[in-house]
Amino acid sequence: MTEVRKMFDTKALVPAITSIVLMRTITNELVPHELLHFFQSGIHHLFRQFSAQFTIVIEEFQGMARNQVFEAAEIYLGTKATVSADRVKVSKSEDHKNLSFNIDRNEEVSDVFEGVSVKWKLICISVDSSRIRHYDHESPSVAEIRSYEITFHKKHKNKIFDSYLPYVMEVAKKIKQGNVAVKIHSNEYNSWSHEPVKFNHPMSFNTLAIDEKLQREIVNDLDKFVKAKEFYRRTGKAWKRGYLLYGPPGTGKSSLIAAMANYLNYDIYDLDLTDVIDNKCLRQLLLRMSNRSILVIEDIDCTINLQNREKDEEVVDNGSNKMTLSGLLNAVDGLWSCCGEEHIIVFTTNHKERLDPALLRPGRMDKQIHLSYCNFYAFKQLAINYLCISEHELYEKIEQLLGQVEVTPAEIAEELTKDVDATEILQDLIKFLQTKKMIKEEIKNEENYNDEEQELGRENI
Repeated sequence: MTEVRKMFDTKALVPAITSIVLMRTITNELVPHELLHFFQSGIHHLFRQFSAQFTIVIEEFQGMARNQVFEAAEIYLGTKATVSADRVKVSKSEDHKNLSFNIDRNEEVSDVFEGVSVKWKLICISVDSSRIRHYDHESPSVAEIRSYEITFHKKHKNKIFDSYLPYVMEVAKKIKQGNVAVKIHSNEYNSWSHEPVKFNHPMSFNTLAIDEKLQREIVNDLDKFVKAKEFYRRTGKAWKRGYLLYGPPGTGKSSLIAAMANYLNYDIYDLDLTDVIDNKCLRQLLLRMSNRSILVIEDIDCTINLQNREKDEEVVDNGSNKMTLSGLLNAVDGLWSCCGEEHIIVFTTNHKERLDPALLRPGRMDKQIHLSYCNFYAFKQLAINYLCISEHELYEKIEQLLGQVEVTPAEIAEELTKDVDATEILQDLIKFLQTKKMIKEEIKNEENYNDEEQELGRENI
């Protein structure tokens, strides 16, 4: 025990410490600084040679701009943080649909990519705020520099650079696109509104009341469009697609647009042509649309008097509005239409026959969708939406009547909103359909009677 005390006796340590200090002083005085630095660098290099680990540093800023790789890593790691990190941060902005998770400073997150183990770490260094003020003009009080470190076995370096980091970027892009709330923009005074409105329409393809086969066809077409970036580039076409929705009023044209926007998570640009002065202003409006958006022009046949191109005079003066059909066609399908990506253009009309054939050709109206009267499948979806039932003993009678009358989904929906029980609602709906059937038969009988009278009159002549 006495020997142990001697070993840790302060007096016994003094000579040893003095010797170390003396040796260091002699080394600094006798060995040139350059040689000493070279020796230390060699030692570090030797350690790196024997180390099996490789580290990539991703700094938050690149000059004055935010590093996109850092931003992507932050989003990507949010999906991993709650699984492998011990401490996470959570946030949500008004423009986002879901909560966002991030790893906290100096926390580590593990990931595996194609059998390769990767470790991420968020490094935060506190510094004088004046040194980093140029990074963030809005927050000069920020007092830390952030970066991510990715560590992995150096034999996987090529896979990490060539495959893993692009994968992280792509996943982050999809997460970001899916989490941003859809907004609807309107035009006024030849520009889009500065403060778009958050699009809270709840319609989706799960609740949309249209024909089952047609719905599946539309969803498949949208999926194909979103995945076709390389196809459009290879074929030299602008990455856009035009839809014409036509049919009687109340058949769900606006509801379909809402379902498309929510499905794709695309912003909506609702274009009122009556508020566009001329062709130049129309072109500027389209150029200011963001990528991944839907341009909607409703009731194209009656919003303004777009003269048919076969007429002698093409320019139409609608008060202060001087637009041409050619101007509209060039805006949606000319050279300027290539200045954005992932644009969907939707025209709606109740009277397809009134439209100029030039507006209907492929490339402008790639897909024409006829929204007709309510069939039994659409009715069942409405019943699920409004009554929360999928089967009922009265369904057979309703299916029979729907095959005999023309009724819109909007009319059916109105009948299903009554504040009574489901059976009574369906009974009232049957009465409503029977009344429409009777009116249809009376009109038909009257038409037949008039035809017979005309035929008899011709015979008498």
